[in-house]
Amino acid sequence: MKTKVQFVLITLISSFFLQAQQQTKGIIGTNNWMNNWTNFKPVANEYNEATNIIAGTIDKDTKLLKRNTYQLVGVVYVTNNATLTIEPGTVIRGDDKSCGTLVITNGSKIMAEGLETDPIVFTTNKEKTERKPGDWGGIIILGKAPINTLGGLHTLPFDLEPMLNHYGGSDAEDNSGILKYVRIEYAGRKLSALKELNGLSLAGVGRKTILNNIQISFSNDDSFECYGGDINMSNLVSYRTTDDDFDFTQGAQINISNSIAIRHPFSSDVSGSRCFEVDSYDKIQNTDMSKKLTRINASNITLVNLEENNQGLVREAVYVRENTLFNLSNSIVSGFTPFALLEENIGNSDANLAKITFKNVIVNNCNGGITSESSGTTPAIENWYNKPEFGIGYTKMKNSELFTTPNIKGSPDFRANQNNTIAIGN
Repeated sequence: MKTKVQFVLITLISSFFLQAQQQTKGIIGTNNWMNNWTNFKPVANEYNEATNIIAGTIDKDTKLLKRNTYQLVGVVYVTNNATLTIEPGTVIRGDDKSCGTLVITNGSKIMAEGLETDPIVFTTNKEKTERKPGDWGGIIILGKAPINTLGGLHTLPFDLEPMLNHYGGSDAEDNSGILKYVRIEYAGRKLSALKELNGLSLAGVGRKTILNNIQISFSNDDSFECYGGDINMSNLVSYRTTDDDFDFTQGAQINISNSIAIRHPFSSDVSGSRCFEVDSYDKIQNTDMSKKLTRINASNITLVNLEENNQGLVREAVYVRENTLFNLSNSIVSGFTPFALLEENIGNSDANLAKITFKNVIVNNCNGGITSESSGTTPAIENWYNKPEFGIGYTKMKNSELFTTPNIKGSPDFRANQNNTIAIGN
């Protein structure tokens, strides 16, 4: 009898804890999961000089060891269905002169599974005083999951080898490996006026690929960009990127949870920098409209501008283009102008607005709510999103009141401040 009572009590406690977590807005966790493995001041880090060079093509299973420091020279392709395995604690330094870039080609895998106490680090090869966004290329993963471009296959505009630069297919379950407890610093080389590499480019990546606990800092373009694919991602950190934190296109089917974008007005460019940029296609004439539109489910997300009274070049937190399904729930957005912007082609009809959902979101210190490119905040938009079931709350609090410890100089904790019940739930 005693055992049965204990079991019931444990079940009730677990159920209560799960419900509390589901009601909490912004990033969640019983502990501050950003501790130990993240780094918000990589300019100060001393990295060992490279002892090994990685260049050319990796066409057989290869393992990188923690005891070595590697320099990534030129575009390095993992091909021939090979697996690149990287030990926890390994440091890979991207060469600035040759724009070191790692490409996991269609059918190959990367197994980069770091530890909370021993993350894998991809960073610049420059000295501390010379480091800047765009020092090297970044990481590109090409998979076999569906995209919505005509023909079902596509290439990235990054001047890659034509025979190796292809992604897409019909396997939503495709597995390109693991990125876990990984940092990517100072990537995103600008190739031309219209071509910029991202910190992490995921093209046609399938849902068996594991992507969590990844920090991308000081990328010169987007931190995370998904071109189609079918992906579950969690515990992502985007810090001081120049362009967008999370960019989705080409029919991407994405579940992203418990993730944060930390913006700074002095780390943005004139093109307009957003936390989320979401669209279904680059060019409608290249799109197979019989295939899936981009669908993003984002839950327990925190989007924060560090300079509370300085918008700088940072724009709206969320930008959604037409024919896109976007759902943001249980989240906190603080310090943007405005909170969300809808492309003018979306219009104000209920059918179109129903594709874009904001539910249980705290909108703090934002100059403007949900607006349209064509007409600003219209009565139709206000009436739709002001419904009680959406639970959007507009507040005016300092970051220090809203978050537990929003201090980048120390050990930041951007979980909701438990002393402010409005940030916990309804």
